[in-house]
Amino acid sequence: MSTAFLFSGQGSQCAGMGVSLAAVSQGAKKVFDTASQVLGYDLLEKCAAAPMEELSRTSISQPAIMAVSLGAAEALRERGITADTVAGHSLGEYAAMVYSGIVRMKEGFELIKARSAAMEKAAAASEGAMYAVMKIDAKEIERICGETEGYVLPVNYNSPMQTVIAGELSACEAAVEKLSEMKGKVVRLKVASAFHSRLMQPAADEFLRTAEKYTYSAPTVTFMSNITGAAISDTDGFAQRLAQHIVSPVRFTDELFAMRDAGVDTFIECGPGHVLAGLVKKTLEGVTIYNVENEDTLSAVK
Repeated sequence: MSTAFLFSGQGSQCAGMGVSLAAVSQGAKKVFDTASQVLGYDLLEKCAAAPMEELSRTSISQPAIMAVSLGAAEALRERGITADTVAGHSLGEYAAMVYSGIVRMKEGFELIKARSAAMEKAAAASEGAMYAVMKIDAKEIERICGETEGYVLPVNYNSPMQTVIAGELSACEAAVEKLSEMKGKVVRLKVASAFHSRLMQPAADEFLRTAEKYTYSAPTVTFMSNITGAAISDTDGFAQRLAQHIVSPVRFTDELFAMRDAGVDTFIECGPGHVLAGLVKKTLEGVTIYNVENEDTLSAVK
């Protein structure tokens, strides 16, 4: 039996997230304390009481989701449940970095504080959008985007039949019209701009200056990369990889297949919501799937 922890991505934020975990787990509470120290405000109180409009701001949602994700992992560790492999979806890759020992927890929150601020700034300066497209093969989506005037491309390969496209708003809308005519189900994502596209290049350039200040250690468990869709162990040039990550597609489907082929048979999503658990269910057969986001879901893991 081999277990992978999957760490949630942006857009999974919800009111009250992490509160019950911090109440029952000393490890989860410590995660929030560390995050609050770095951020300069009480993150747990923000999760408990902030309105969704505030909680959805990139500069708040990214560290908040990361705290809930790592809090869930620590609560599981207290129960003797650990991961052999880690993977994150976009933002979630930073929680995976902390869990696998590439960076320490405080450093992870320092990095995500700088990343989220740079991305929020770049989003405010661009008119971009993201749409999830279901029921159409990724190759067809790539073709439609390539034939559409303007800048739009697939940026999240989430499952064999779910791909997220991003780019300039007008180009996205034109591609969405074509994809809808092909009977695809299309949903606009509640994010600030076109993440993982070249519209985020200013954020990548700004963030690189911060990322280069840190030292990155080799992971202590198998660490999966969004950029390659495969495991990586070499952290040389890792700062450049983190900057590239901001403007590169997330190859999550490839990661899932690679983990399955490596013998992973249990997948536990750590973080708010159950988006990644749902993607595993749609992609892989014969595996065990959990999500841990609160006291109830924590208790359900066996």
